[in-house]
Amino acid sequence: MIDNLVIDKLREFLRLEAASGILILFAAILAMIVENSPLDIWYDALLGIPVVIQFGELKIAKPLLLWINDGLMAIFFFLIGLEIKREVLAGELSKPSRVILPAVAALGGMAVPAIIYSVINWGDPVAMKGWAIPSATDIAFALGVLALLGNRVPQSLKLFLMTLAIIDDIGAIIIIALFYTVDLSHISLFIAFTSILILAILNRRGVLSIVPYLLVGLVLWAAVLKSGVHATLAGLLIAFFIPFKKEPGESQTQLEKLEHDLHPSVAFGILPLFAFANAGVSFDGITLESFLHPVPLGIATGLFLGNQLGVFGFSWIAIKLGFSKLPEGVNWVQLYGVALLCGIGFTMSLFIGSLAFEQGGPDYAIEDRLGVLLGSFFSGIFGYLVLRFLVRTDQANNSGS
Repeated sequence: MIDNLVIDKLREFLRLEAASGILILFAAILAMIVENSPLDIWYDALLGIPVVIQFGELKIAKPLLLWINDGLMAIFFFLIGLEIKREVLAGELSKPSRVILPAVAALGGMAVPAIIYSVINWGDPVAMKGWAIPSATDIAFALGVLALLGNRVPQSLKLFLMTLAIIDDIGAIIIIALFYTVDLSHISLFIAFTSILILAILNRRGVLSIVPYLLVGLVLWAAVLKSGVHATLAGLLIAFFIPFKKEPGESQTQLEKLEHDLHPSVAFGILPLFAFANAGVSFDGITLESFLHPVPLGIATGLFLGNQLGVFGFSWIAIKLGFSKLPEGVNWVQLYGVALLCGIGFTMSLFIGSLAFEQGGPDYAIEDRLGVLLGSFFSGIFGYLVLRFLVRTDQANNSGS
């Protein structure tokens, strides 16, 4: 049985993620409405506002859109890093028996969509940059759909999806680090490695105050930004050095307190803002042929079909070979429903798409968004319908057999 503490934390997490998912959806719809109205000029002008920060010779000049994607999303990845560290040290990722199935499912959910996209776009070197777009799962949306179903799905299934999504995030971070890195600056990398060394020393010496970590982390972020490695990875690196220790008289570790304080700002501020800034798609001139272009077709098919085949198929193989077993109280139909929900890529898919097609031209950027929106929409709708209606029928059949 899952202990009560895990269940309580999971319920709190799901409430937050469900509300965040709804807000992200509204932000995305608002962006599309604005982009297809007379306000589109103001929308584009807002995202293109140049923002400059300069300290002596150090100058960072980017349009507002890239400050959101490179700056605020680094905070999102920082939160992901905190969650990963906590799960590894004291959560589900610390229990190998509970990690095997979601890890195998996550592997399938990354590999099969990427293969499907690559097959459809083979031969186009620019389009092939987007091979990783359908491999990402949006945890806020996926858990939000599960939360809408209430008690119709067991807690163990929600825990399975949450663990799978965390492992999927780790995979996305590795992909970004390995495949979406541009020309490297050796001086900036040296500063970044020095910052990491200082963070390690702070952690090793048992410094519990968060302030030194954040100050050094800010230097690390700027160095990574200038190095050619994507700046969001700095957020992940900083998180790994935040101490998982309690101050005298405290009930939570420093990491847990920071995660708890940061989560609402990310869920209700940064992610909806990112969705608003990146989901604005102009439907002017878009026809049925636009959706059949290899880029949106590959993304949508990878998200919707690829995750079904990858997550469910790899899970089925692992269970049939005896490497794992179904989560407690979960049947095959419920597992299939979750496999569908894993096709909701949205936030992470849009983010990877912004990296893949940053130099690929505006047409591919628009088609990337079309594919993400289409694949995520069908994955969410069909996943909800399966878990809402087919599960009850399946359970009734099982009880009568």
